[in-house]
Amino acid sequence: MARVSGLVRRLLVELGEDPEREGLKLTPKRMAESLAFLTSGYLQTPRKVLNGAVFQAHHNHMIIVRDIEIYSLCEHHLLPFYGRCHVGYIAKEKVMGVSKIARIVDCFARRLQIQERLTEQVAEAILQEAQAEGVGVVMECRHLCMMMRGVEKQNSVMTTSVVLGSFRNDPATRQEFLALIRKSE
Repeated sequence: MARVSGLVRRLLVELGEDPEREGLKLTPKRMAESLAFLTSGYLQTPRKVLNGAVFQAHHNHMIIVRDIEIYSLCEHHLLPFYGRCHVGYIAKEKVMGVSKIARIVDCFARRLQIQERLTEQVAEAILQEAQAEGVGVVMECRHLCMMMRGVEKQNSVMTTSVVLGSFRNDPATRQEFLALIRKSE
């Protein structure tokens, strides 16, 4: 933490700021703490966040969790991207605790990311940990690197999807998933 704080202090100087002025005195410490939280996913694995919350169940039903909030940092500019994630899977013999699905999303979102890889990592982790028949993940995010700089397009939304197993192989399963995540509350 102290090393990151020192680097932030040096960065402030390089930007032409005075890290000793009142508003910036604690900024290096706060930013170091913030970065530690925003990248805490490197210290986690899906198995750790599941913490045994995978239960025997003899179902072959689609399970969907919609509108999981995502906050991550773009690995290209270290600027945030945010949005929502929809996860669906078809259980074979195991189901996950519902909050654990959101925790798996956070496990990967709290790393330096690109949305495409984040979507894939979530899908693969759900497939593996639930030993699911199939998985679908759709993410819709806004990227501050595109909104605040560069092309400055404030209303753009990037959508990514990954479908694995029966969601990839069976068009009816994929269509059911897509229709269910689009339903209004």
